[in-house]
Amino acid sequence: MAPLKNISAASVEAAEEQQMSDRLPKNRDAVLRFAREIATINVHLEELRYFWAKRIGISGPQWMILMAISELDQGEGVAVNAAAKRLHVDPSFVTTQSKLLEKKGFVHRKPAPEDARVVRMSLTAKTSEHFSELETHQAQIFGFIFEEFDASELSTFTDKLAALKERFEKASARVSLGV
Repeated sequence: MAPLKNISAASVEAAEEQQMSDRLPKNRDAVLRFAREIATINVHLEELRYFWAKRIGISGPQWMILMAISELDQGEGVAVNAAAKRLHVDPSFVTTQSKLLEKKGFVHRKPAPEDARVVRMSLTAKTSEHFSELETHQAQIFGFIFEEFDASELSTFTDKLAALKERFEKASARVSLGV
């Protein structure tokens, strides 16, 4: 019978660290820079959202709710849960804020015909007017921001960002599960 090798805890730990190191991206500095750039872009997007929200007399999060409704509504209104999912927030937050938006005349809230427990939200004519007034200004700003991209490049870049977003979502789920 062959003698057992004496394996120290330090050598096991060193082997585990090497495996971890092998899994880290080789371009770690580029990954960290990318993360910083995305975070900074998010800060500037947030500033723009707050600027546009302030122009029509609402908060930044309320602006995001209006944007979600605008993007999701296909003529039947948008369920609170659908808007909350789009915004990655709790449905109770959307419920509270949409009630405030309704009081200010930005949103209609109605129970869904198939289930009165489900509230459907839609934009008012007042909101559409505000959006129309801001549209030219927003087009100029986004034209400036994306002037270096043609339509094809922007589409490809956006597809890659969407794929990264999905991987970040999966990574977040793994981290929350302790994997």
